[in-house]
Amino acid sequence: MGWDNPRLDGTARLARESGARGTSTGALYTAEERRRRDESVWTTIQGVLAPLQFLVFLISLVLVIRFLMSGEGAGAADISVVIKTLTLYTIMITGSVWEKVVFDRWLFAPAFFWEDVFSMLVLALHTLYLVMLFGGFGSVEARMMVALAAYAAYVINAGQFLLKLRAARLQAAPNNTVVA
Repeated sequence: MGWDNPRLDGTARLARESGARGTSTGALYTAEERRRRDESVWTTIQGVLAPLQFLVFLISLVLVIRFLMSGEGAGAADISVVIKTLTLYTIMITGSVWEKVVFDRWLFAPAFFWEDVFSMLVLALHTLYLVMLFGGFGSVEARMMVALAAYAAYVINAGQFLLKLRAARLQAAPNNTVVA
């Protein structure tokens, strides 16, 4: 099957396209996408929500680890994970709107395909935690381990996005000079 075969299914086509963009051999944004990104209020919203979510994550991580080490503070840890999950849902929804504005796709734009794929795992783990909490499934310890798995996935996903942010800055730099 050739790369330009019209029978290539959508997922494979998106995966192929994502490999062609956002790498050292392709531009992360076209000039038009960069213009839409720079003019969009959703870019600012994402720029505010991302560090806020990271702060909520750090606080929650401390509370979850505290519970796992001491057996104390399960309620505080649960509340913190719920707040972290709500911030995740918020950033995912606004990020989807951002992708629609910039790339004309709600999710899985070629430039962010793999980040979005991994984000689905992050969402699934956070949602599993909520199902366990509100459905009364499993022990508190098991629930907190799911939270830790969700947080590990979140850190990986955040790293993916930070690498894309760096790539975008390098792409925007005149004469490919490094921009901090």
